[in-house]
Amino acid sequence: MSKIEVKNIYKIFGPHPKKWLKAAQEGMTKEALLAESGHTLGLRDISLSIEEGSIYVIMGLSGSGKSTLIRHFNRLIEPSAGHILVDGVDVVSLNKRDLETFRQKKMSMVFQRFGLFPHRTVLDNAAYGLTVQGVGRAEREKRAREWLDQVGLSGFEQQYPHQLSGGMQQRVGLARALATDAEILLMDEAFSALDPLIRREMQDQLLQLQSKLNKTIVFITHDLDEALRLGNRIAILKDGELVQEGTPEDILLNPANDYVQSFLQDVNRTKVLNATHAVNPARLTLTMRSRPAHSVDRMRALNYEYAPVLDGKRLAGVLTLVAAEQAVREGGRDVSRFVEDLASVPATAGLGEVLAQLVHSDQPVAVTGENDEFLGMLSRKKVVELVTPVLTESAADAAAADAAAADAAAADAAAAAAAVAAEATALAPEPDGRPLEGQPQPAKRGEAA
Repeated sequence: MSKIEVKNIYKIFGPHPKKWLKAAQEGMTKEALLAESGHTLGLRDISLSIEEGSIYVIMGLSGSGKSTLIRHFNRLIEPSAGHILVDGVDVVSLNKRDLETFRQKKMSMVFQRFGLFPHRTVLDNAAYGLTVQGVGRAEREKRAREWLDQVGLSGFEQQYPHQLSGGMQQRVGLARALATDAEILLMDEAFSALDPLIRREMQDQLLQLQSKLNKTIVFITHDLDEALRLGNRIAILKDGELVQEGTPEDILLNPANDYVQSFLQDVNRTKVLNATHAVNPARLTLTMRSRPAHSVDRMRALNYEYAPVLDGKRLAGVLTLVAAEQAVREGGRDVSRFVEDLASVPATAGLGEVLAQLVHSDQPVAVTGENDEFLGMLSRKKVVELVTPVLTESAADAAAADAAAADAAAADAAAAAAAVAAEATALAPEPDGRPLEGQPQPAKRGEAA
């Protein structure tokens, strides 16, 4: 269910925005608008849908319009055209009194530069939103203390902002925003001013709190790693326009253009993608009650050397063609006695964990969901493709230039590494049950793999 609907938002900065709105709507470029009118196009036709209880990340470079957009949600900036619906109510249409109530009770905001009052204690800063709401002193201090404890600042209530580190100050800002019990949390580059280690800790804390609170959070950042780590969905802006919107996986695997791809070059994909992205649905599965002769026929028809075996929806193991043929010779009623162990990884396992398992074993690997439900076979080829960044043409040219300038030793090392990777991929078993010539078979139950 959508909590926030952003519909066709335009923002033009200048003395006569209405006069130039039509030109912007008809496609006049940002540069042409500035040159002809002296007005700046802040946002052009932005439409988004933000689900309740999600973390929605809006990102882009400086000047992309991300901070301008988030300030439309609580009308700190008025739109030139368009609508912002929160629970079906158009924020743009609210009168002054209703807007004040909306800001006090519906939304809270955490700023990049903390926004703390230097002359107020930590406790008073955390309780400030409740003070504005008219909550009594005893109640607001009680609630402020509770949230300070939640963000790890119990015992610092009587300190002043200048006595705290940057990370601690931002925790005060977060406690202040949460203390009002607003349904929506707006976070404008809230962690950007922090050192990398503190920033990571704050991200962890936000995710931990969100798992308990299930707030609707709109988070602004220019850091794609942060966006991929936090966001349920991500919107990427450039020059006031929306260039791509989707899940982290959508953006990582299918960048819309070179601008988006440029963000992805240095992303550690093994921390974002998981085994689900590298799974191939099995064309053939057997059950513990499958008849040996029938199993042999089906595997031979598909030229398979093995097939996964299920017990209900659970992964029970694997049946090799050799074992199935043995079952036929022994007159087995079903294949259950001949099923062998099959290595597996959970669907949620990151590709980093998957890679570690593939390095230590050349056996086929299944992917399982909840309660060991079988989802498919892990494709080694897909894993290699997923962890290898796709270069844009310009990035490829730059890489070629760098390679040409590199010394011979570095080039030899790179070539050797590529050869090892290629050999590992070439020798890996196919996920559909067709191992290449000489490929070892899955270990039998009780045998070492």
